[in-house]
Amino acid sequence: MGNIFSTSLSLDTIITRCWDCAAGQASYLCNLEDNLHALQAEVAKLKELRGDLMSRVRIAEDEQQHKRLNQVEGWLQRADHVIADADQLSRESPQQVEKLCIGSCCSRHPRSTHKFGKQIARILQEVKHLKENGDFSDVACKPPLPSATKRPSEPTVGLESYVNQVWSSLQKEQVGVIGIYGLGGVGKTTLLNQINNKFHDTTHDYRVIWAVASQDRPIERVQDQIAKRIGLSNEGWKSIEEKDDDIFKVLWKKKFALLLDDIWEWFDLTRAGVPLPTQGNGSKVIFTTRRLDVCCQMQPNMDNNIKVECLPPGEAFELFEEKVGSETLRMHPDICKLAEAVVDECGGLPLALITIGRAMASKKTPPEWEYAIEVLRQSAASVLPGVGKEMYPKLKFSYDCLPDERFRSCFLYCSLYPEDYLIEKDELVHCWIREGLLDEHTNLSNARNQGHFIIGSLIDACLLEKRQNSVSVKMHDVIRDMALWIAGESEKEKFFVKSGVQLKEQPKAKKWEEVTRMSLMDNQIENLTEILECPNLQTLFLRRNRLKVIMDDFFNFMPMLRVLDLSRNMNLEELPVGIAKLVSLEHLNLSRTGIKKLPVELKALARLKYLNLEWTADLEMIPQQLISSFSKLQVLKLEGCGYGCLLVLEEMEHLKYLNVLTLSFRRASELEKALRFNKFFSCAIEQVSLLDFRDSRSLNIMALAKLQHLCTLRLWSCMDLEEVKIERNIIEGAGCFHSLRYVIVDECNHLRDVSWVTFAPHLEELWIAECNGLKEIISEEKLGEVAELKGNLNLFSKLEILILNRLPKLKTIYHHALPFPHLKKVYIIGCPMLKKLPLNSNSAKGHRHIIEGEEGWWKDVEWEDESTKIAFLPTFKPHIL
Repeated sequence: MGNIFSTSLSLDTIITRCWDCAAGQASYLCNLEDNLHALQAEVAKLKELRGDLMSRVRIAEDEQQHKRLNQVEGWLQRADHVIADADQLSRESPQQVEKLCIGSCCSRHPRSTHKFGKQIARILQEVKHLKENGDFSDVACKPPLPSATKRPSEPTVGLESYVNQVWSSLQKEQVGVIGIYGLGGVGKTTLLNQINNKFHDTTHDYRVIWAVASQDRPIERVQDQIAKRIGLSNEGWKSIEEKDDDIFKVLWKKKFALLLDDIWEWFDLTRAGVPLPTQGNGSKVIFTTRRLDVCCQMQPNMDNNIKVECLPPGEAFELFEEKVGSETLRMHPDICKLAEAVVDECGGLPLALITIGRAMASKKTPPEWEYAIEVLRQSAASVLPGVGKEMYPKLKFSYDCLPDERFRSCFLYCSLYPEDYLIEKDELVHCWIREGLLDEHTNLSNARNQGHFIIGSLIDACLLEKRQNSVSVKMHDVIRDMALWIAGESEKEKFFVKSGVQLKEQPKAKKWEEVTRMSLMDNQIENLTEILECPNLQTLFLRRNRLKVIMDDFFNFMPMLRVLDLSRNMNLEELPVGIAKLVSLEHLNLSRTGIKKLPVELKALARLKYLNLEWTADLEMIPQQLISSFSKLQVLKLEGCGYGCLLVLEEMEHLKYLNVLTLSFRRASELEKALRFNKFFSCAIEQVSLLDFRDSRSLNIMALAKLQHLCTLRLWSCMDLEEVKIERNIIEGAGCFHSLRYVIVDECNHLRDVSWVTFAPHLEELWIAECNGLKEIISEEKLGEVAELKGNLNLFSKLEILILNRLPKLKTIYHHALPFPHLKKVYIIGCPMLKKLPLNSNSAKGHRHIIEGEEGWWKDVEWEDESTKIAFLPTFKPHIL
């Protein structure tokens, strides 16, 4: 069988190839030393080239934040390998050279030397090649921008639910702008950091941009941060308009999430070049602010504005323990309990918990902690090292950003009230007016409106807290401390505040002459028997003490005093005649005192404009012509006063500036006579109480409907009253109680319903208690008598709070379900027969109700359908006695 493949080579070809092979091998030996010297020289040059290139790369990376080119990185890696190999060969070369002989063309170990020479030749060629290709015009370029950059963030306590809430809102297509607001130091920036980092750790298609606004040139600063984040150079920009045009050209093509921290006023996204988020572009803007009004301006849908609240006690202690250290808390068995008191003084504010926690970390003994608690109850700044310096300036920024000095003075005034005190808004405004803190107004109504506007602004700035009821506000303990700290630093305002600190005697002070406002509220002082020389004092709060005696000369040296509050001193039965020395007094509050008679010397108070005698049940005598002598009086409060209102009606005719009047009537005949007496009163009366009615089983509601500004109505202990009539002629005045906001019905045992509240379309609070015979709130039968109105009712459309307490026969609130668009809280206690509420699934839509009651009652509630039950079950809060 023949060969499948055959190869024929000539003898010349074979000889030639053998010679070339032998010659090549010989050249590796003969050129070994030359190649070795050449390699060492070329490697030295390659090292220099590599060094120069690395210098350029480091400058680009470190200074310009660029990323090295892949081809540069590849060249450097290859150069490192080749240099390492060349260095190794150089170390081996002496041994190989020694083996050479016969003029360096032969070797005693030819195979080994040949292999070595071949390696030298190969590495030399690689070195030369690298040198030839190591000239790079560019060594690095801008790196591709990451979708989000990680931000430093400490472990958080109590923010997880807010993170989830914001993140959940971001997933909704219809939500484009989300506002996060709350008190300074409550954790808004930390929350935004968490949202940023959640973007970083999550797969998404957003370009995430973090920017911090500022008080100074906020738009330009935000534009610069956006430009840097999206890779725009700001060189050549001269104006906001140039920036916004360039930014817009980039962002309108992208799906972005702008995280905008700490804005203080409406931020014009469009002017900054940020396209407005829409469902079409899918972009998002999440911002933080201390001001609710900014939230509303940026994003009017309140469902997308999220308030960050202070921490509840458990989480507050957890954060405090993290900062103070568990070792400190274990140093003594008493310290942990004392730490709870310290935490309580922080009011759940993270900034306070963190700052004071760090300050207390070195305190290892109970006396140190006891002392800290004592001073925290007055002011943390004065004793704990660094607290005032670190914490209060951060909070003070909110104060500094108030519109003007008037707002700031009104804010500081609130610190005169004790910790956790519910400050009645209307009372506060009247004090501001009498102190001259508001603008000069042509009438009291305008001044009150301005005062309530300022309160709203302070609430929006999170410097005051809105309470469940709409009539009062509260100041957070830490914010109050900050206000007292500011007042202490002030040259103009000198406060002396010892409210709620259990004083039993008059306090001492070094410089009474400097004090402008003094508050000794909520103490246990019984006697004021030492003269205070306070020539500049304008405000004196003595409310809620145990006062029995005020010496006649006590007020002798207070010529500038404008506001005096002696209210809630039930043991105070008489006023000193020396009160006549208060010639500048404009505001006198004697409500809920035990005063039995007013001294005739009060006639000297010619500038008096506000007199409050409410609930002075023991007041038996007011001297004739005393009330009429207060010719400038604008506010007279007599509700619950023991001295009959009819006895001073004639004198009221002389009060031509009277703007606010509150009254009580104990008989229907008194009410009718008073309302016939002078039409002028219908414009001034704001509050009326019907107390202890004994002469009538029915009341004609039309007698009260004529009061144009009636805001609050109380029916209290009207034991014979069975019916409040709704007469047909009320139809003509449908909605006639248009100013009525608050109704309280208490201890009216024969009353069967309160259907008349149907005609108070703006009713906000309804409180009914201890009415043993009440069976229904709104009677369908009674409404049927005025059928013309029944179909047009907008029942309880403004109601916010409904309180039903101890109504044993109550079966029905209303026979049909109602939407309750503004309802916030329902409180039902002691109503065992009330099985069904006027609610359906529509009543819950878009609202945040709280229904508080007994758990046993709640289990027996009958729901209209399963969807209603599911909607309202989460709203229940068990009542705790």
